Amino acid sequence: MGKILNKFLILFLIIALITSGIAIYGIFLFGGIESLIRYIVMGLIALYDLRLILKVRKIVKGKTKKKPHKVLWLIWLILYAVICFAVGYALNFVYTRLSNVNKSDVTYTSYLVVLASNPTNDIKDAKNLTIGLLNDEKNPDGYIIPQEMIKKYKLQDNNEIKDYEDYTSMLADLYAKELNAMFVPSGYVSMFSNITGYENIETDTKIIGKASKTMKKANVSKVETASSGKSVTEPFTILLMGIDSTDEVLEKNAIANGDTLILITFNPKTLNATMLSVPRDSYVPIACWGGHPENKITHAAAYGNDCMINTIEDYFDVNIDYYAKINFKGLVKLVNAVGGVEVDVPKTLCTDDSSRGGNVCIKAGRQVLNGEQALVFARNRKQLEDGDFGRARHQQEIIMALVNKMKEVKDVKTFMNILDTISNSMDTNLTTKQILSFYNVGKDIIKKSLSSDDADLVNIQQLYLSGSGQMIYDERARMVLWDYIPNTASRDEIIKAMKVNLEEIGHTDIKEFHFSINKPYTKAVIGENPGRATKTYVLLPDFTGDTEETATRTCSQYNIKCVFKGEGGTVTEQSEPFRKRVDLMKGDLVLTLSGNKAKDKEKDDDEDDGEDDGEGDKPTGGEVDPKPSTPDEPTPDPESNEGND
Repeated sequence: MGKILNKFLILFLIIALITSGIAIYGIFLFGGIESLIRYIVMGLIALYDLRLILKVRKIVKGKTKKKPHKVLWLIWLILYAVICFAVGYALNFVYTRLSNVNKSDVTYTSYLVVLASNPTNDIKDAKNLTIGLLNDEKNPDGYIIPQEMIKKYKLQDNNEIKDYEDYTSMLADLYAKELNAMFVPSGYVSMFSNITGYENIETDTKIIGKASKTMKKANVSKVETASSGKSVTEPFTILLMGIDSTDEVLEKNAIANGDTLILITFNPKTLNATMLSVPRDSYVPIACWGGHPENKITHAAAYGNDCMINTIEDYFDVNIDYYAKINFKGLVKLVNAVGGVEVDVPKTLCTDDSSRGGNVCIKAGRQVLNGEQALVFARNRKQLEDGDFGRARHQQEIIMALVNKMKEVKDVKTFMNILDTISNSMDTNLTTKQILSFYNVGKDIIKKSLSSDDADLVNIQQLYLSGSGQMIYDERARMVLWDYIPNTASRDEIIKAMKVNLEEIGHTDIKEFHFSINKPYTKAVIGENPGRATKTYVLLPDFTGDTEETATRTCSQYNIKCVFKGEGGTVTEQSEPFRKRVDLMKGDLVLTLSGNKAKDKEKDDDEDDGEDDGEGDKPTGGEVDPKPSTPDEPTPDPESNEGND
């Protein structure tokens, strides 16, 4: 019996040493967190392991003076092994989940699509086609994978490969049948379905070929490693991007649809943050397009993280250190994991659920929303008076509610659920070391929350980009789209507020403060000023129906040189499209006359301009006069609430 116990003692000693090694390794992984305490704990475990080895050795050889109970020591070794294994497993679980938030390896997928009416059904049968290809050699699903498909199926032998700078022009040519096929990312439906004319792109087109490739993000994106050496204990910026994806796990290349763009600056020293929701229709220079032409910022999302981040950096004169993406399913799970969030719903709101399969409604009033209900609150804009701007405000409210709800997390199960959700449904360029360094920030936040039960964990200053709406001819989409023209003074105020919080410029103390006890105090929103005028663009008018005399007078008002083709009658055609930016015109404007000496055709001032966007918030009333008498034409109401979610 004694020999059998000795063998079990040796066996469980070995198991105990292995599990204690797992525990030591788990503690070692959390570098930067209480380093002194970690090293002391690892040292104590190692010393105790040595003591166990010596003790068991003496017991087995019978060299101890006391008669130890071998069964008790066996029980203790088993218990010690279980404790060490539990500690090691928990620490490795947490570290693995945190590491997985930064998905260094991503699967990119490219499709070769044609119009549904095209007789070609398989890439192997593709012949005599003109195929569009993005010319960005660093773009995985727009160039790299398509080139491999071209080589594999020898598409260059029997087809013409045509290079494009952007997907929008490519798609316009496909629908105009000037192009037979085009390579697009796997998320092309969500990329284009919000544009007027492409609402049914999923059924208008068909996929005749596809290919996937797993690549390291760092090899195709500069932003992945740009801030890898930065410490989050210093002020930093982070861009939050929403992903219109119903996938449970965010492991494939996910393109931010541009509907949710929230730029945050955070100062861990003061626990102050600024939060700006960037309107999806903001008309700004697109960084990854040749010549950086102005366009809707949402269109930059189709070209990857670098394009979107660089576009925002250039426009707001700020360096974005980190980004984080989260999909619909992730938001639902995260809200559920913290037990719901409390917000004030302004009115009854309804949208489809996170799986795009059913309708979910929430009623007006202050209430705790579960995950699906919070998604309705964060996504809906059709039913809001201020449309996209109201949605942006709701998204900020959800974020602030989540941040404050975190201080109520007290049990391990909830913490593990939150980690699982973040690990599966989020992607970021934060390294594991940087994520772990948030521990010290978290300690300061906890201290603040303990000092006052009602205190917000972080002082968040909301920013608002003021602007005006204008219908502008899009050179790439070849149609008139509604754009949001940001106010430069508002942008300057926002830039200043962000730079102050980042400690890039000094803070100016407010020496005077006025208030009235009869009026409730409301926190100022930097950048918001409804009375501030926004400079819009001078756009080309519609000359059709004008006589030569009237057209000449209008050309003079717009400082445009017009050349007439034909003689007499009215204008039937103009060489440049209606609502094209005058400053983008090159050369003369050629106006073709009918030659029938007809009088001016009477036009109704309320005539529809014939085209609208279907993207973003566009006017529902008070249409723009299509033939203004002066270059300073009225613009649509930016607060309209039409458009898709």
